[in-house]
Amino acid sequence: MPRKKKGSLSINSDNIFPIIKKWLYSDHDIFIRELISNACDAVTKLRKLALIGEYEEPEDTRYRIDVIASPTDKTLTFIDNGIGMTAEEVHEYINQIAFSGASDFLEKYKDKATDDQIIGHFGLGFYSAFMVADKVTINTLSYQADAEPVFWECDGGTEYTMSTGDRDVHGTEITLYLNEDCYEFANEYRVKEVLEKYCSFMPEEIYFTNADAAKEEAEDVIDSEASEPEEAKEDKAADAKEEAAGNDETETDEDGNDEAGEEAEEPKEQPINDTHPLWTKHPNDCTEEEYKEFYRKVFLDFKEPLFWIHLNMDYPFNLKGILYFPKFNSEYDTLEGTIKLYNNQVFIADNIKEVIPEFLLLLKGVIDCPDLPLNVSRSALQNDGFVKKISDYITKKVADKLSGMFKTEREAYESYWEDLSPFIKFGCLKDSKFDEKMKDYILYRNLEGKYLTLSDYLEAGKDKYENTVFYTDDEKVQSQYINMFKEQGIDAVVLTHNIDTPFITHQEQKNEGVKFTRIDSDITNTFKEDIPEEELKDTTDKLTEIFKKALDNDKLTVKVEKLKNAAISSMITLPEETRRMQDMMKMYNMMGAMDSSMFGDGGQTLVLNANNNLVQYILNNPEGENTAMVCQQLYDLALLAHAPLEAEAMTKFIARSNEILSLMTK
Repeated sequence: MPRKKKGSLSINSDNIFPIIKKWLYSDHDIFIRELISNACDAVTKLRKLALIGEYEEPEDTRYRIDVIASPTDKTLTFIDNGIGMTAEEVHEYINQIAFSGASDFLEKYKDKATDDQIIGHFGLGFYSAFMVADKVTINTLSYQADAEPVFWECDGGTEYTMSTGDRDVHGTEITLYLNEDCYEFANEYRVKEVLEKYCSFMPEEIYFTNADAAKEEAEDVIDSEASEPEEAKEDKAADAKEEAAGNDETETDEDGNDEAGEEAEEPKEQPINDTHPLWTKHPNDCTEEEYKEFYRKVFLDFKEPLFWIHLNMDYPFNLKGILYFPKFNSEYDTLEGTIKLYNNQVFIADNIKEVIPEFLLLLKGVIDCPDLPLNVSRSALQNDGFVKKISDYITKKVADKLSGMFKTEREAYESYWEDLSPFIKFGCLKDSKFDEKMKDYILYRNLEGKYLTLSDYLEAGKDKYENTVFYTDDEKVQSQYINMFKEQGIDAVVLTHNIDTPFITHQEQKNEGVKFTRIDSDITNTFKEDIPEEELKDTTDKLTEIFKKALDNDKLTVKVEKLKNAAISSMITLPEETRRMQDMMKMYNMMGAMDSSMFGDGGQTLVLNANNNLVQYILNNPEGENTAMVCQQLYDLALLAHAPLEAEAMTKFIARSNEILSLMTK
């Protein structure tokens, strides 16, 4: 090849680089991933050539990729000892950019400018360097015998120069001379941050060096040695010779292991990545502690996961991964997981919903699928039915794991249920196939703390509450109602999570005839004496008038019952449909915080027990001195069984309680 050659990049545009800088990626730091991915590819190609006998690999070969940052020079260098390039290959792969025309290119991708849609499809990974660099150089030497090294340089325009390089080892060295806006990428901590994000599990060893720090360390060593007395140098040499002799005499066991007192030291230089991440191994080769350690390392979550699923599939597509079930928070809207998507151990993105069903995004895990039909930048997926198959497979594996645990590890399944239930219920709401697989494995905790399926609960209470599921969503606040249920031998289930409101509606739709009813929605006949309503009409009319006047509330609805438990004075009921609608509105922030005032216009009914002494006192003393005070107290007591009173109402309630107690001492 000529000693030096100049030329123009083969593109149909006067200057492609402003387009590259603006359009290639939404995140500029991805250029590091692209250049290291190219380096990994170069090493992988050479490994394959050696495997098929087209390249004779020296015995001591150790493949590696080096990333060198120089804060002083404002450069970032990527070096690999892979396949390298000849001059012809540089011309083919670097100088000829496969564009049909910049105008057609921009028209085709004008609506995808922020979706990372460009690199890869055109083989443009290398050109991502120009997003951060004013000048880029390539120094490369092909593995081929008698190949000459090539040096390529481009300053961000369409002009380049090629000449004979000085590299004497096969591989490629790419140096980026960073532009002023991107000096951050010469900073050690910034580069390490990006390497950790994108390259933690790439398949070839990656090493990072701070060139300035390395230079200072080397200079310190030279200065130290130069100032050291000759006598000290001789002693050091003698010590080294003695140590070497001692090492030669070290005994070994029958397996050839060193039996010296101390273990061999770890090499000082360590790669920044794990080339054999846990998900690439067979599940049988992984220990419980390895799974937990991987979880802690990748997700920085030091709470142990409940359990995990190791995905390992070769046909009809290649997919590996690990999905962890973490301990969830109690509030649905605070649940947030992370599923990291990889392609051949190259990080692509977090939580890509095309591949990972929405409900699985509550989990934490990694999925590596080399067969993913990635678009240009390796960060977006093509609209392909293949992606849906992957999503369906992952859903099936999760459902199989959970249903299998229910069948064979019921005790463990129950112990995990409070953490699992939000995830499973969300999955049933979002995915019909998952819902169908899990419908028989949904558990409900009853008032005794036992876990039952829906069919278990309905069968146990078919004589008392046929096709009705009573539930409580606050065991403390609704304790009065719970005690009533227990006294009459009626069971209820505990549903305290925000997702339970939409979920029980979903269950009613899937199970014809089944109705979920909160225990304070109505007073069933089980709790009442069997008396015709007309017998209580006169009492109801009188008490309604008294309470409306005492509470100054003309809209108040009053109902009088003769409850079997005479100790209960008053209760408030709210129709299930009304209360459920209010809960849904609260979940979607369509109304303010729920409090006792919500009952005012929401269809509430004040239930008074005609068998209670206080209610009888009010009935017999409609104009009594303390009647209004007792009415207000009974009403507030009924409200307190639903929610805390507002500040002003609570202040009045406490003052009124003190006043009532003082009357007892007179």
